[in-house]
Amino acid sequence: MEQEPFTGEVVAAIARHMNEDHAEDSVLIVRVFGAQPTATAAVMTGMDADGIDFEADVEGRRVQVRVPWSERLTRRPQVRAEVVRLYDEARAALGLPARTH
Repeated sequence: MEQEPFTGEVVAAIARHMNEDHAEDSVLIVRVFGAQPTATAAVMTGMDADGIDFEADVEGRRVQVRVPWSERLTRRPQVRAEVVRLYDEARAALGLPARTH
């Protein structure tokens, strides 16, 4: 079994950033890739080399959602790239306009 490349501190930092700065992005990711099209909120609760975990509000219930990465991640910069990819693909799938930076 491969060792998990992301420490608890790294996961906590990524979760804090996602939840403070990208909460709306998380909802779109959960709607499309978490198969929860009616989600109204999502909080990142964890991640590992194979995927990212959320707790989503779906029709008045709290639902655990796991979204797999497109490949096994081993370095922190890959996480940002993968989350951006998920967001961009979710936005496109929902027919939303691209975000301007």
